[in-house]
Amino acid sequence: MVDFGDGLEITYVMGGLAREFEADLSSLVIQWLDDAAESGMPLDPRVWQHDGVRSTYPACIAFRAAAEQGASAASRYLRVLREGFMCHGRKLDGPEALVTEARRAGLDAQRFRIDLESNAILEAFAADLEETRTIPDGAREAGLATEGSHGSNVERLAFPALRLIPDGDGLEEHWLGGDHSYEDWRAAAIAAGAKPSDGPSPDVSAALGRFGSMATAELEAVCDLPGPRAGAEIWRLASEWRARRVPVLNSELWEPA
Repeated sequence: MVDFGDGLEITYVMGGLAREFEADLSSLVIQWLDDAAESGMPLDPRVWQHDGVRSTYPACIAFRAAAEQGASAASRYLRVLREGFMCHGRKLDGPEALVTEARRAGLDAQRFRIDLESNAILEAFAADLEETRTIPDGAREAGLATEGSHGSNVERLAFPALRLIPDGDGLEEHWLGGDHSYEDWRAAAIAAGAKPSDGPSPDVSAALGRFGSMATAELEAVCDLPGPRAGAEIWRLASEWRARRVPVLNSELWEPA
């Protein structure tokens, strides 16, 4: 979003990770801890301590409902869902909880509730599921085909899967996954015809002002401040009451104060 600006159009496809989670969720706790260690992102796996969530399908459907209020609303809502579930331990698999998250994201909650119950939204999610269960050759070659899990034996794309559709003749489509580095994603986007923005990276204050809530690892990437520099700058802003720390287990998110 920052590196390419308007030169790259992002379309989200909701893959429905689990129609129903299995009874033994201990493996998910370990997976989350491993993901947090590798990515540097804050995660709190205690959401799985009790009932966890029954299914990811309701949240996927809710994202489709949020998209009826525009791309910006959908992006804000997806971020709120991710933080609510993975950082704050909210059980986001029922309509009331999902409507509450819509309010947090600044959506029209009444319209969202109506859309959430509409057949058109269910059909949109069904189309997303069908797309993620159709494995093109390029995705197979990139190692992105996997067997279904958590109650489904249907082959599907591995998540996350990034499909870069070229903008122009003579350019090739590229498929990448979550195991690829951002440098790989960036190079594939350029190969598909996207042009990086010419401007400098935003400073930490500007990045927080744009995105509202960020992890230190995100500030490092967005602001091009590797190593301890992003952490030092965000703590300086916090000491001046210009940023607020939101604890997440033994890590944190940052918000404008």
